Amino acid sequence: MEGKKETSSKCVVLLMLIICICSILVNILFAVRVYVVGVDGLGELSWSRKAAEQAEAVAAISCSGHGRAYLDGIILDGEKPICECNPCYGGLDCSHFLPNCSADAESGDPYFLEPFWMQNAESSAILVSGWHRMGYSFLYDQSYISKVLENHIRKLHGIVGNAITSGRYIIFGAGSAQLLNAAVHALSPTNASSPPAKVFVSIPFYSLYESQTEFFDSKNYNFEGDTRLWKNESHGNDTSLLIEFVTSPNNPDGKLNKAVLNGTNARAIYDRVYYWPHYTAVPAPADEDIMVFSISKLTGHAGSRFGWAVIKDEGVFERMTTYLATNTMGVSRDTQLRALKLINTVLKGRKGRDIFEFGYQKMSDRWEKLSQTLSVSTRFSLQKIEDQYCRFFDKVIKPSPAYAWVKCEREEDKDCYEVLKAANITGREGSVYGAENRYVRLALIRSQDDFDLLLKRLNNLVSKEEEEEEEKIKTM
Repeated sequence: MEGKKETSSKCVVLLMLIICICSILVNILFAVRVYVVGVDGLGELSWSRKAAEQAEAVAAISCSGHGRAYLDGIILDGEKPICECNPCYGGLDCSHFLPNCSADAESGDPYFLEPFWMQNAESSAILVSGWHRMGYSFLYDQSYISKVLENHIRKLHGIVGNAITSGRYIIFGAGSAQLLNAAVHALSPTNASSPPAKVFVSIPFYSLYESQTEFFDSKNYNFEGDTRLWKNESHGNDTSLLIEFVTSPNNPDGKLNKAVLNGTNARAIYDRVYYWPHYTAVPAPADEDIMVFSISKLTGHAGSRFGWAVIKDEGVFERMTTYLATNTMGVSRDTQLRALKLINTVLKGRKGRDIFEFGYQKMSDRWEKLSQTLSVSTRFSLQKIEDQYCRFFDKVIKPSPAYAWVKCEREEDKDCYEVLKAANITGREGSVYGAENRYVRLALIRSQDDFDLLLKRLNNLVSKEEEEEEEKIKTM
């Protein structure tokens, strides 16, 4: 009996020892899982780790605040990408200011929003696998359009209140440029016996409307020029279809334009790329037949080349869809993924308030400083933009246009571009917009470096004007 009891006790001890060892092993495995895999089961980074480390390493390269290094930048000595400097800065780290450099206010690169995205680095970053969307279309519906992105766009317009999308069709394009010509194509007559459509603009107008229409040289439409000139002339029994580009807010003067042409044979394409709270008050949601937007001026990512159109008529939508499918087979799936990430970040930032408050404060501040500088000048004048109620901010707000439309008032200053060029300021000639060369467009949406130098050069120019006036008084 005693032998059996001893054997039984040993078995119990052995069993307890086994249980204890198993418990220890389970705890060790759990600890390893928490450390290596993570409590959420997503795991430690594997194939994406190196790419993420590389992206952060390049983003951390110091360019003295006057430039930026990029993953796809030029690499010297097989090491890291070089700094790409802002205009008027040079050197390996962009720390060297070039004092005789011309202030660049010519192009509309929206770098003013770059600090916002640096502040939101984590929420806006995206890392794409090498096998992401390798096919031509989305597998779930064989289309070229991300339905998730489309829904985000509809939600964004609903929150901002700048466009009605309910019951409307949405189509994507490579920026607004592709969509604008797709719209002209869709509106033009398909009957070979019909005369070609006549395409119009109102001066001053965005030059792409003319250059792109003429470049494609279609037999279905012709560029005719200024709407007001056409309207004031007699055209008898002309039954041609009239297509009008309406930019609202306008590039270059920021006005909330409306269609000039009307009648049963008149159609309008509304370019609404600047109809966001950082550039203008939004008094009411737009509800036109064709409205074109782009991510370039919404988030500042002009290089991503992504735009969309909101369309009422199904037939127009189908013709535009055919045009885009034939032209480029839709928009890059990678571009759509990035646009989705950016718009998602916008929506999560207090339902858009973060980016629009940031953008509005930046642009209204620049406009105020520019206005103060030129208010004491008799040689130069600015376009007039009134304070207006904005439904997004729910208050009356001050102007915050993307561009200054400057006029040289002196009789002898017939070429305002050359006047400013002599003062080391590069703008864009009024003739580019169909206007007199007494006008120049100055971009206010570039980097802080660009704006600061522009303001400094304008202050110097106005100060020189005051000195000239004082000299005249002395000689009288």
